[in-house]
Amino acid sequence: MIVAGIGCKAGVSEAEVLAAFRAALATHRIKAGDVEALAVPEQKSAEPGIHAAAQAWGQLVLVIGRADLARAGEKTLTRSDRSLEVTGAPSASEAAALAALGTRGKLLGPRVAVGPVTCALASDGVF
Repeated sequence: MIVAGIGCKAGVSEAEVLAAFRAALATHRIKAGDVEALAVPEQKSAEPGIHAAAQAWGQLVLVIGRADLARAGEKTLTRSDRSLEVTGAPSASEAAALAALGTRGKLLGPRVAVGPVTCALASDGVF
C-alpha cells in the first residue's frame, strides 16, 4: 500500500495539491493508481483544496491526529520548525504518510514541495 501525505499552507487550491501530488509521483516513479489514500494532519482536514484533489483522483482522505504525527515524526527525513510547531511533527506530509501506514510504513524519499504544498509518499512494502 502507498499513501500520499499532504502538508500545506491554509487556503491551497485543488490545482496546487494536485501539482505537488504529481511531482511526488514523478520523483518516485509511482503511478497515481498505486496510491490508495491521501493522509493529512488533523489541522488541515477541512481544507477544501485537499478534498477536491482527493475527489479528482478518487482517493480517500485519512485524517491523522497530533499524537500519531508526533510518533511518526521520529522517522521523517526533513524538518520544518513551522511544521513542528503547528502539527507536532518535523514534516507534516512525511509524518502523515507514515502514520497512516503504522509501524511498517517507510518513506520512499523526502517530501516534494511545490509552492505551498508538500507531498510525501510512504509504503508498507506491499505494492
